[in-house]
Amino acid sequence: MNSVEAVKTRQEIERVEHLLRKHGGDLYGDLWRIGVNLALRISDLLELRYQDLTSNDIKIHEKKTGKSRLVRLNNTAQRLIEARKAKHPDHDYIFQVHSNRAKGKPISRETVARKFKEIGEIVGVQLGTHSMRKSRGWAMYSDGVPIEKIAMVLNHSTPAVTMRYLGITQEEVLQTYLEYEL
Repeated sequence: MNSVEAVKTRQEIERVEHLLRKHGGDLYGDLWRIGVNLALRISDLLELRYQDLTSNDIKIHEKKTGKSRLVRLNNTAQRLIEARKAKHPDHDYIFQVHSNRAKGKPISRETVARKFKEIGEIVGVQLGTHSMRKSRGWAMYSDGVPIEKIAMVLNHSTPAVTMRYLGITQEEVLQTYLEYEL
């Protein structure tokens, strides 16, 4: 499996969303923006149903870990989900496809991966389905959120896993010795 990257600025996150809407439609743009805001794994994100919503929270059962989890919707995610429901009141899944071949099912991970890769080539980033989670983690890290809290948001077992996940290198750690003289 190829390694994917985070989109590291808010402007680039918005650019990716714009390009996904332009080249794929609202389904892809909404998926990207909601995915960046919720930081769920793609397998959990695609399985979200409107019935999973409780006020401004979503209850999920993570496929990878088998754990139940509660995720709070921020204003952006809530607004986009409500707009999707209003536009497609007959859908069960938040990211349900419209074609007759896959009627009543969410968009596939492979289809999303292909579209993300296409947009990644335009913006010059190794973009994949995991880039939404990584971008959220990187944005939090860049804003000074403690690694321990980011690890909890991403449901990582340790902060060390989160550091590797975000791509914090030994060289960046060594650079701090030069940047912070006391």
